[in-house]
Amino acid sequence: MLLSPFERLVSLRYLRARRQEGFISVIAGFSLLGILLGVATLIIVMAVMNGFRVELLGRILGVNGHVTVVGSQAPIMGYDDIADGIRNIPGVVEATPLVEGQVMLTAHGYASGAMVRGIRAEDFGKRAMLAGSIVVGNLKDFAEGKGVLIGSRLAGRLRLVVGDDITFVSPQGSVTAFGTVPRMKAYPVAGIFEVGMYEYDNSFVYMPLEQAQLFFRYQESVSHVEVMLDDPDKAIDLQPEIATIVGDRGRVIEWQRVNSSFFGALQVERNVMFLILTMIILVAAFNIISSQIMLVQDKGKGIAILRTMGATQGMILRIFFTTGASVGIAGTAFGALLGITFSANIETIQMWIEGMTGWALFPPEVRFLSQVPAVIETSEVVTVIVMALLLTFLASIYPAWRAARLDPVEVLRYE
Repeated sequence: MLLSPFERLVSLRYLRARRQEGFISVIAGFSLLGILLGVATLIIVMAVMNGFRVELLGRILGVNGHVTVVGSQAPIMGYDDIADGIRNIPGVVEATPLVEGQVMLTAHGYASGAMVRGIRAEDFGKRAMLAGSIVVGNLKDFAEGKGVLIGSRLAGRLRLVVGDDITFVSPQGSVTAFGTVPRMKAYPVAGIFEVGMYEYDNSFVYMPLEQAQLFFRYQESVSHVEVMLDDPDKAIDLQPEIATIVGDRGRVIEWQRVNSSFFGALQVERNVMFLILTMIILVAAFNIISSQIMLVQDKGKGIAILRTMGATQGMILRIFFTTGASVGIAGTAFGALLGITFSANIETIQMWIEGMTGWALFPPEVRFLSQVPAVIETSEVVTVIVMALLLTFLASIYPAWRAARLDPVEVLRYE
């Protein structure tokens, strides 16, 4: 919509408040502030929710695999043959035999439950998420069967350092003449890892596959085989081909099925947050309507004079539409700039606030991740901007139409 120089001049004049129009200007200012905060908050929340999904998906799949083969009725026999056959499928990066079991860990008078995963050292090194997660110690002792790898938070709770012994207590006891006796064995700590996800760092332990088979009594078998793909989204498509190789020795489960409820809940939360925060922009749009209607009433005589001087209804409509839309455009622009800047520097802001207050704003035991993630998607930012502009433009139409419909004769009759 192109404006004439006269229309631009009058619109700018009405945007600048004079003393008697101060109250109207305050309402317009709050409208601009509401749109600014609404757009900024919406962009920030969407970026954080995207970051959560990307980080959780990356870490969960980086540790657990994209497709899992689980024994149907018994442990998986001939697991190396199954893994070799799966590796030959196009799109498969790696197939890793694993033994998994739960134990009670004891050390230095402390105890904690943990999930133990038996894995070959070469397979551990092929997982990028795991290979780069060792913060203390090294993979050499683990490869030589001289110890286990333990999560950083679990090591902290049990007061463990590299070289200390940790005792595994299995719930599957050994039957003796005196009854069932829990099986216990001590292993040295070869290294401490930190993948950045609280659940894994707090409860996972890795041990060599052969020792895990002995401890959990998996004779020449494993509990499952994890498959890594070059594209996680191919899991459902490759599931039938993997199932053909596995046959009746196990069931094939894709990551979408295993984590469907978790990521479904994240998506629902994301959609609800989007709707709730959109209400902020909607309320600000209603403020634009109220401020513009009050402006029209205050400028009634001026509108009548403009009409008698030759201004058309279209000109009046464009003048008042421009004044209302300008508030929305300015609020949206500054809000988008604030939201993008905040999202791009969210970790720095978090650390600064925590340093100033001494409070943990992002407790990992509640949020699962050790830092605030934020991923800005251009399409979502554009959607938020377009939605905000559309709402403010719609809010500006009625007051502008009302101004254009004023009858100058009625307004000036008693002046």
